[in-house]
Amino acid sequence: MTKPAARVLAMLELLQAHGQLSGAELAARLEVDERTVRRYIATLEEMGIPVTAERGRAGGYALVAGFKLPPMMFSEDEALALSVGLLAARSLGLERAAPAIAGVQAKLERSMPANLRQRVRAIDETVQLDLRRAGTATGHAVLAALSVAARAGRRLRLGYVDAAGKPSEREVDIHGLAFHDGCWYAVGWCHLRAGVRSFRLDRIGSLAACEEGFTRPANFDALGYLLRSVATLPRAWTVEVLLKTTLARAQAQFFDTIGVFEQAEDGVVMHNQSDDIAWFARQLASLPFGFEIRRPPELRDAVRECAEELLRQL
Repeated sequence: MTKPAARVLAMLELLQAHGQLSGAELAARLEVDERTVRRYIATLEEMGIPVTAERGRAGGYALVAGFKLPPMMFSEDEALALSVGLLAARSLGLERAAPAIAGVQAKLERSMPANLRQRVRAIDETVQLDLRRAGTATGHAVLAALSVAARAGRRLRLGYVDAAGKPSEREVDIHGLAFHDGCWYAVGWCHLRAGVRSFRLDRIGSLAACEEGFTRPANFDALGYLLRSVATLPRAWTVEVLLKTTLARAQAQFFDTIGVFEQAEDGVVMHNQSDDIAWFARQLASLPFGFEIRRPPELRDAVRECAEELLRQL
């Protein structure tokens, strides 16, 4: 939503909440001049919302007496979903999220009947969510601009700083965005690297639209790509283990980025990249099903040491 459109809606909210406000009061609250206020009033009238204007010191703008926008209606399940969603939004690392969430809650409460309003407040006051890591601060404007560019198929020029602190400028076709492990990422075709890459939003320093467009891949899975890229990042040890179980059970036993799972005739093959072979051995030792280590041979020694350590504890 553009800023003028957002301010027009904000003006409507002010008039609904306060009854009558002068042009100067509206201008101050919206941070615009009075001429712009009159233009916004005309926009409301074009939308079919009747506004009265009274001149003089005691005058101002007000909605026609008796006029009310149709209330938003929510079922109990919808109210619960909204409440939990607002709680989760606080942990998604977006700048100025708290005042925006407070504003949404206030609008929802004004539009809900008393019983649902109490349910929303109860969720807000009693429920806590653990999203594992606090979100890295990300400007909501960057998130909005990237998502709009992806949907419109508009190439972007990014000023980007990688994990090593090296700056670069590159043109990118954004295919999708994802939130993972406390950070927001954009995933798309990088023309500098001639391949699909992911970019942390908090490392994007500048953003500009290019004239070129692109066709976004249908049903692109940004989060799936991100998880696979983390799981297959080259590390000190390349691991391959046959898990003697089903694919669903194998995936449920490990966290998402531990590796890539491949269905086989006699079980599930897990491909992993690890920096700590002893840590990976402990993961295998905790499994409730059998496994066969294919490589590296050092992993067999690490599992044997882990087993001997467990026996010493008996």
